[in-house]
Amino acid sequence: MALFAAIDIGSNSVRMKIARLVRHRLVVVQEDREVTRLGKSVFKTGLLTPACMAHTIEVLRRFHKAVQKHGAHTVRVVGTSALRDARNARPFLDWVHSATGWKIEIVTGLEEARLIHLGLVANLRLGDSPVLMADLGGGSCELTISAAGHIRYTTSLPLGAVRLTEEFLKHDPPKRDELNRLASYVEKELERVSKRIIAAKPRNMIATSGTAAALAVVCAGKGRQTSAVARADVSKVAKKLSRMKISQRTSLQGVGPRRAEIIVAGAQVFALVLEKCQVRSVRYSPLGLRDGLLAQMAADYDRRTRSHRQIESDRWDALLNLGKSYQVDWRHSKQVRALALDLFRRLRGIHALPADYEEWISAAALLHEAGIYLNRYGWHRHTYYIVANSEVFGYTQYERLLIAAIARYLGSSRPSARDKAMKILLPADRSRVNKAVLLLRLARALNQGRRGAVKGLSVQVRGEKVRLLLSRKARADLELWSLEKESGYFRELFGRELEAALS
Repeated sequence: MALFAAIDIGSNSVRMKIARLVRHRLVVVQEDREVTRLGKSVFKTGLLTPACMAHTIEVLRRFHKAVQKHGAHTVRVVGTSALRDARNARPFLDWVHSATGWKIEIVTGLEEARLIHLGLVANLRLGDSPVLMADLGGGSCELTISAAGHIRYTTSLPLGAVRLTEEFLKHDPPKRDELNRLASYVEKELERVSKRIIAAKPRNMIATSGTAAALAVVCAGKGRQTSAVARADVSKVAKKLSRMKISQRTSLQGVGPRRAEIIVAGAQVFALVLEKCQVRSVRYSPLGLRDGLLAQMAADYDRRTRSHRQIESDRWDALLNLGKSYQVDWRHSKQVRALALDLFRRLRGIHALPADYEEWISAAALLHEAGIYLNRYGWHRHTYYIVANSEVFGYTQYERLLIAAIARYLGSSRPSARDKAMKILLPADRSRVNKAVLLLRLARALNQGRRGAVKGLSVQVRGEKVRLLLSRKARADLELWSLEKESGYFRELFGRELEAALS
C-alpha cells in the first residue's frame, strides 16, 4: 500500500501529515506541527531571519525522521507566503535540501487555494450550494468560492495574521487607531473581491488554519469547538480579543502563547470577511493545504480515487476558463483535441510516449490558438507565452511549460535544441515534446478546414509504412494535403513513411 507525506512550510507554522492509501482512500498515519514563525520580519524587511530558519530546519529534520521511519512512497514539501516574499529564500531552500534531501516547491497563492479546495472537497460532502472557503495563514488569506465541487472563483490576499500583526499592532493591547488602520487595510483588500463573492451568494464559510481552530474554541467556550459560529458572534469575539492583553489571550483555552500574539489580527480578518462578503456563519475544518497535497499524490498514484476525479474536473474548468479569456474557437479546438487523443492512443506503439503526455497533449490542443487573441502574426509564440505564464489549476509550473512547448510549434518552425522553450525542459522531455508536437500537428491537419470533415480514423502499420484511414462526413482534400506536408516530419522522428487515405 502506497504511503504519502505532505509537508507545509507556512509563515507561522510547519505541518506534516503522513497517510496511507487503503482501498482508494487515504488513512492518516501520523500528524505533527510546530510554530516556527518563519515569516517573522519577512513582511517588513523582506528577509528570513537566521533564528527562524534554524528553528524551521530543526523541525524539518524531525519530520524527515518520521517520514523515513514510515517509508513514504512520495513526499511533497511546499512553501507558501513567507517563501514567496523572502529575498533570501534561496539559501533557506539550499539549507533544507542539504539537511533533508527535500526540494521545496514554492506554490503561488492561487495554487495554494486550489490545493486547499482539493483537500476539502476530497474529504467532505459539501453539496451543490456555493460555499466560501477561507484559509488564513501567517502571510496570506486564500478565499475560494466552491459550488458542486467546482472552483467558481479564488483569490489570494496579503491578509495573513503574522503579516498584519507586525505591520499594524504595536501595543498590548492594541490601541484604537492601530485597530482602525488594520480594519481599513483589510477592508481595502476585500473591496477588490467582495462583490464577486457576494454575487455567488454563499451562506456559509469553511475556515481552515490554526487561527480558525483557536477562534472556534474561543467562540464555543469551555474548551470545545462548535460546529458553526454566527457572523455576529465572530464580531463580538474579535472585539473581545482586541481589548485583552496577550497574557489574558494566552490563558484562553485553544489559544496558547504563540497563537495569542497573532489571534487579534486573525480574528479581525475573519470578522470583516464575514461582514463585507455577507456570509452568515463560519465553521472550522482541520483540513488544509497538506490534505490537498496528499489528495494530489493519491490521485497521481491511483486513478480510482475520489481526488483524481476532482483534479480532472479542476483542470477542465481551468482550461475552459483560460480559453474563454482568449476567445478560443472551441468547436475547432475540441475537434483537434479529440483527433490528437485518438492519434495518441492508436500510434502508442510508435511514439512510445509516457501516459502523462496524453493529458498534456489534450491541454495543448484546447489552448493551441489562444495566441491569436493577441496577434495573428506569430500567434503560436503568443500561445506559448500565455500558457507558460498563466495559472492553470491542477498543473505544476513545469507541466505548464511542457503544455506550452507542445502548443508552440504549430507554425512553420519545429522544436530546436537552441530554443528557450526547449532548453528549460528536462533532457528526456525534449525528445518527447518533439513527438507530442508532431501528434498535435497531425491532429490540426486533420481539421484544417475547420468543418469537422474527418469524423474518425484508424491506423494500419505495415513494415516501415504507417497508413491513416480517414472516415469523413465531407470533402477532405484540404486535410489530405495538410497531412502530406507533415510526412517528412513523421519520417524524421519515427523513421517510417506516413500515408493517408479515405476509408
